[in-house]
Amino acid sequence: MSPNTLSRGENLDRVRAGGIWDVVIIGGGATGLGAAVDAASRGYRTLLLEAVDFAHGTSSRSTKLVHGGVRYLAQGNVPLVREALRERGLLARNAPHVVHSRDFIVPAYRYWQLPFYGIGLWLYDRLAGRLSLGRSRWLSRAEVLRRTPTIRESGLRGGILYTDGQFDDARLAISLARTAADLGASILNHFAVVGLVKEMGRIVGVRAKDEETGETFEIRARSVVNATGVYVDAVRRLDQPDASALLAPSQGAHIVLDRSFLPGDAAVMIPKTDDGRVLFAIPWHDRTLIGTTDVPLSATPREPRPLAEELEFLMEHAGRYLSKTPRREDVRSQFAGLRPLINAEAGRGGQTKKLSREHAVVVSDSGLITITGGKWTTYRVMGRDVVDHAAEVGGLPRKPSKTESLHLHGWTEHPAAKEETLALYGSEAADIRAIVDASPEAGRKLHERLPYLEAEVVWGVRHEAARTIEDVLSRRTRALFLDARACIEAAPRVAAIMAEELGEDEAWRDREVSRFLALAATYLPASGEGS
Repeated sequence: MSPNTLSRGENLDRVRAGGIWDVVIIGGGATGLGAAVDAASRGYRTLLLEAVDFAHGTSSRSTKLVHGGVRYLAQGNVPLVREALRERGLLARNAPHVVHSRDFIVPAYRYWQLPFYGIGLWLYDRLAGRLSLGRSRWLSRAEVLRRTPTIRESGLRGGILYTDGQFDDARLAISLARTAADLGASILNHFAVVGLVKEMGRIVGVRAKDEETGETFEIRARSVVNATGVYVDAVRRLDQPDASALLAPSQGAHIVLDRSFLPGDAAVMIPKTDDGRVLFAIPWHDRTLIGTTDVPLSATPREPRPLAEELEFLMEHAGRYLSKTPRREDVRSQFAGLRPLINAEAGRGGQTKKLSREHAVVVSDSGLITITGGKWTTYRVMGRDVVDHAAEVGGLPRKPSKTESLHLHGWTEHPAAKEETLALYGSEAADIRAIVDASPEAGRKLHERLPYLEAEVVWGVRHEAARTIEDVLSRRTRALFLDARACIEAAPRVAAIMAEELGEDEAWRDREVSRFLALAATYLPASGEGS
């Protein structure tokens, strides 16, 4: 069994011990965690601080795809697509327990669509080169119906099949956190940066607060990286109060339906919806995931929620291409994520879907290193690039990135079939089974409609820094994203297991359950929405 390198007590002791860190990273989403892995793999003394939980924001609310981005190809951004496809291939090699291939079908309802989409996806395949996951091909009408029996039959002419990558975003984030810790980084969640420390106009550290105890710290660093996703502008204004916005944030919503809406193994991709976006219907954890939307935002709420019009849009468009139209009561869960799109004239005009997902690194006069933009698929490149800048700003010894071939925590040469309950834990699945062997009641499911075991709650607390019910049901497992009502019913039992592991009392359990129930209610459509 792996040592508990995410031990909160041990990591707090390292912070209290003082000294100067080579790299302090603010933010525990895809970009921050990728940077922590890269910095630690180079031997830099690395500390990552996350205000809430790993992948709490955008990084757990994606469309669950590791892909080049078909729509970026349509925009003519070939370099971005080529880079992303290469990273997709590397990630499939380095984290096969979390990333797998998925066949997608593009249905054609006009004859011209077959050659049009076929040529585009042929180019998509070729850009992947030797890291291709599979070749695209034309499908007959009968083949499309066999692979996706609930696709709309009326007017169907055939389709194009292509292969892309799928993953569990939050589980990849946990794997990255543990990889960074394995490499010697200190990683703390529920630990907010509240200020920057300056001397003679240069940033020399951060002020941070343990959100559980209220204890505050002044932490010294040779370089400070702002990797807070859609919140980078807020952190930049701790440095420069009048800093102009780097981002034009956008919200994307998803709904989760029963698997009966898409019972086959293939996903469906609709290249162009009414708002010009790509629409996906994807098998995910024995459910059907539908997404996404694109709504420009002026604010960045901590807990974004799908708007009523987004819910209506997703249900209506799903109904256009599937044999039955989802109703509000069919929605098992709904969620929204905020995209950190780089500001541009198009963004200020409200057309955020036209903005690229390329990333940018900006270094302020005082030395704050901000990285923003990008997407999950290119997290490794983003981490590499920002650590290169951190090394320069901090005067660190120059060392090359080592992450291109670095196996992530849980890597196994023979990953289990993705349908297996514990497959996402990779090499540690046997350790969770050992918990069940030692305590058979830990083999009980959390709820009859959820695939997760009580042992996974125990494991999440002991080895994956889970501190709240939300941490467990949202990001150590994906229960809240699969069935919010089931989570509401399971919450008291989860709280009891966690309280025993953490040594907490009944008052803690009650507070946790109350807080989680309020959150879980937002993952269900409000009365009257989408009806």
